[in-house]
Amino acid sequence: MSDTMHETMNDRTPVIELKHVDKHFGSLHVLKDINLSVQKGEVVVIIGPSGSGKSTLCRTINRLETIDSGEILIEGTKMPQEGKELARLRAQIGMVFQSFNLFAHKTIIDNVILGPMDVLKKSKKEAKEEAMQLLSRVGVDSQANKVPAQLSGGQQQRVAIARALAMHPKAILFDEPTSALDPEMIGEVLDVMTKLAREGMTMLVVTHEMNFARRVASRVIFMDGGSIVEENTPEEFFNHPKSQRAQDFLNSIQAH
Repeated sequence: MSDTMHETMNDRTPVIELKHVDKHFGSLHVLKDINLSVQKGEVVVIIGPSGSGKSTLCRTINRLETIDSGEILIEGTKMPQEGKELARLRAQIGMVFQSFNLFAHKTIIDNVILGPMDVLKKSKKEAKEEAMQLLSRVGVDSQANKVPAQLSGGQQQRVAIARALAMHPKAILFDEPTSALDPEMIGEVLDVMTKLAREGMTMLVVTHEMNFARRVASRVIFMDGGSIVEENTPEEFFNHPKSQRAQDFLNSIQAH
């Protein structure tokens, strides 16, 4: 098979794919037959009311939550339940959480170089050079020798994004990355995410920020009651929602 042919085939393989994924928490059916694929370079934004399963869906992708049935594939490779292969695949998908999950006792630079040294086996020198470039890219390089508590929430979240980027991920999952932030800090984090999207990073974003969804998403996925109810371009979804549930949700947001 020629290289060009090989590439076209690979380009069609989704970076992330969920097939018939189901999950219960006890008797609560939190994910119902979820089918979703994210292509390279796409920004897929998941929105919906609280408790609709958005964060759970995000967390199942790198097995922070297990699933009851179905399959999750990363570039066509099925996510195993555990072991070395799981660790390897998980390392390819970055994750940025609501709470920043930085190591409190480590400096900002040490937080960023940990993964590349441990997992990617980079030398400290190489890891540090790249970490400083990434911190500068998200605008916090001047904070490199501080510990997380000395930074604002917005700065900590930007460090968390730099830390995810340091692993050269195939995609980054964002689980409500701005919901723990004060209003004035939300913009600085969304700006970094917008820049990443423009640079072609594959992203799956769970968020309440409708303007971000409108401006940056390639596709909007609306979830309610554990199901994907609707999926469309931002323009279509926000201007012509098809389902009553999506209409009600958008009306309730606009009412505030």
